[in-house]
Formats: sequence, structure tokens, C-alpha cells
Amino acid sequence: MTAPTSEQRRLLTQRLLALIGTRIVLTDEPLSEQIETLLAEVLQETPDVVPQPLLLDEDDPDQRVVITGMGVVSPFGVGLQPFWEGLRAGQSGIVPITLCDVSESPCKIAGEVPHFDPFAYLPPKIVRRTTRGTQFALVAAQLALIDARLSLPLADAEQTGVLIACGGTSYPETQQAIQTLLERGAARVSPLYIPMALPNMAAAQVAIQFGLHGYTSTISTACAAGAQAIGEAAAVIRRGDAEMMLAGGAEAPISEIGLASFNALHALSRRSDDPARVSRPFDLQRDGFVPGEGAAILVLERLSAAQAREAPIYAEVIGYGVSSDAHHVTAPDPDGYGAALAMRRALHHAHVSPQQVDYIKAHATGTPQGDIAETLAIKQVFGEYATSVPISAPKSMIGHLTGAAGAVEAAAAVLALRHNLIPPTINLDQPDPACDLDYVPHTAREAALQTVIANSFGFGGVNAVLVFRRVMQAQRS
Repeated sequence: MTAPTSEQRRLLTQRLLALIGTRIVLTDEPLSEQIETLLAEVLQETPDVVPQPLLLDEDDPDQRVVITGMGVVSPFGVGLQPFWEGLRAGQSGIVPITLCDVSESPCKIAGEVPHFDPFAYLPPKIVRRTTRGTQFALVAAQLALIDARLSLPLADAEQTGVLIACGGTSYPETQQAIQTLLERGAARVSPLYIPMALPNMAAAQVAIQFGLHGYTSTISTACAAGAQAIGEAAAVIRRGDAEMMLAGGAEAPISEIGLASFNALHALSRRSDDPARVSRPFDLQRDGFVPGEGAAILVLERLSAAQAREAPIYAEVIGYGVSSDAHHVTAPDPDGYGAALAMRRALHHAHVSPQQVDYIKAHATGTPQGDIAETLAIKQVFGEYATSVPISAPKSMIGHLTGAAGAVEAAAAVLALRHNLIPPTINLDQPDPACDLDYVPHTAREAALQTVIANSFGFGGVNAVLVFRRVMQAQRS
């Protein structure tokens, strides 16, 4: 093969950048073969080519969305510090359930938020008129605003929106209302039940309490909802419907009715003898997920706005992909097709190749089918590189926070990116032979992280994937 001319080199460079940004994501052909094919094409064609899309580094900063604040309420406690310290240490937040009667439940453990006293954070009137899940959202939102160095009232409240996810209605309040109806009659059902338990009340209360008049909505797509809320909030900013968004998820599902329903589906682990060792994604002895509760709210805004007010920047939201398995209401597609499609879409939108991903935050609930399907999906998208990219499962430590899981674990992925440290998958004592990738067992791992993805998959076959990237100091000027 003859040496390329300067014009051909320019053309080759342009085509390879486009390949890295888009084409690799859409094919299973090895990278080396794609490069050889492109090289042969370039050496035989004229310089006239169809312009390729720009990489995000070259985009208008008004269209780039960054995370400038985070607030988390988790089984490790209230705040980012206990959350990150628990993750990096590989601790377990799983404990015996205290929030409800578990005498008839095979599952007797959960990731409860420890010693949560809403009166320490919220006015008594608000506490009496909100559910535990909404209280989590209010506290997380307050922490996120403080973390983003924002003071109330916000100067641009009309352009600040709220998008908070939940898995469904509030189980404990619904159970209580039904008990009251059956035992004491319809006249004794609280008039506050509906305005407390509606799925959109977490978002509504955050907007009300913080005086935010912008775009407000709720996403309820089961366990994918938290991730979708963040991805959709970034899209709201990019299309000009808001300048800033508070986005995330909140859930407090631990109740007799919640446990009974998930137990009936055989979704929950039935072990309780050693709570800290029960949640074990990718392990051969896994037998279902451990329920959890909590919330995470992220402050999203334009890069240009964050730079103008010299705000701290955690990461940039560069990709978001959603798909449907179109397979079953609870079981994942056994081949992982839908999950792979969502990953491909997220990487395509981010202009990132699989080889550029430094870490995958797995959905990994600890169910026998789900962990295998996610492993197969990763292999479909990442090919030979699947065995090299580190993957880990926060649910091994905090359990499954259902509608809040995608947001809380997105915060975990962003913190991993910030600290160049991958949280471990604990309890991975006997890896399932069908789950044969690098799941960072037992101990956190230092790594130079630039780009990470976060997977979230939900009942109904909804798959949502986020891509985050470090914002370099040079890009902040």
C-alpha cells in the first residue's frame, strides 16, 4: 500500500474521528478491521466526502449539559460523604427491616436509610403532609442545591425545572389507606392520601418548597426511571425549555404490601441470616434482589452557565439511550438485545466508542436472569473489549432502590469518575460461569477514568443508559 498524500491523511483523520464517534458503536466488526477498511477506501477515493458530525468537544457550550451539584439519601445515610465512603470501602448498607412487619415475609432485610428523622430537615407541617419518599427527595434536593453553591430564592426560578422519578405510587401510604377503608370505612380515609401518594408529588413538592416555576414532570418507568429522569432533564435543557434542572429519583417502598408483591414474583432474595452478604450480583449463589430506599437529586445546567458562575463541575452528561425489550413485563430479554440497543444508542449520541469507556456501572440486581442478560448485552456492544472494561454493581452494597436506583447509582458513577476510583462488587465469592467479565470483586480499584456509562433496566423491559465524561480544566475557561 502506497503512502498517503497530505490530503489523504487529512481525509483519513476525518474519517477515523467519525469512526470513533459513531460507526464503531453500530457494528460488531473488530476495530482493526474497520480501520483497515477505511484506510483502503481513503487511498482510492477523492477528497470530497460527506461531512461527519462534530465531536462534543467542539460543540457550543450552550448545548453541553453538566452536573454541578448532587444530593443523596441512601442506606449509608444522608449526604454524599457517607454515600461515597460506604461505596469506596465496600461496605454493606443491608440490615434487618425495621420499617414494617416482616413476620410473614420470606425477605426480612433491606437497604433502609439509617436513623432518618425528617423533622431534622423539614418543617413539621411538610413532614405531616408528605410521604417518606417525598421527604427523601426534598432533603436530597436541598443538599444538591447547597452542593451546587446555589442560594434560594434562585435568580432564574422561572427557568429552573424539576424532573423526579419514582417506581409507582407510595406503597406504605396506599397500604394504610386500604386498611383504613376496610376497617373503619370510607369516611375515615385521609384527605391527604391522594396528594401524598400520587407519583408526581415528589417533583411537585420540590418545586413548591423551593419556588421553582420551570418545566416540571415525573417519570415512572420502574427501575429505569431514575436514569431516564436525568437523561430527559438534560434533553429539556438542550432544547431550551429550561436553563437548569433538578433531576433524579426517590423511593420508599419498604412495606408489607411491597414485600408481599415482590415476593410473589420471586424477585426478592429469601436469605436473611447474614444481611450484609445476601446481595450478590453475578455470583453463582444469587437468588434475587434486596429491596432498598433513598433518593438522589442532581443539579444539571449548561456548561456555559456553570462556567460563568464558576460552579464546581462533577461531570458532563454526554449520552443517553433508551430502548424496550418488547419481551415480558418482568423478565429481561434473555439475549440482552434491548439492553445492548440502549447502550449503543447512548454511545452513539455521545460520539464515544466502546473502547473509550473506562467503567460500566451495571444495573445488576442479583436476579439469576437479569445479571446474565446484562453480561450478554455488554458482550454484544463491547465485543473483545468486554473482558477488559471494569464493571461493578452498587446494588451489592445498597440493595435495589427501584425507582430511585438509576439516580442514586448515577451519582455513584459520577463520584467514581471524580475520584478515579471504581466501587467494588461485594459478595462475589463464586462467580457464575455465565457472568465471566471483570466485575471488580470485593475491593475498590483505582483507575484513570474519563468516560463512564451507567445502566438501568426496569420492569416492562425499559432500558435506560447514561454516559458521563470528565470535564477537563481547559474546557472550563
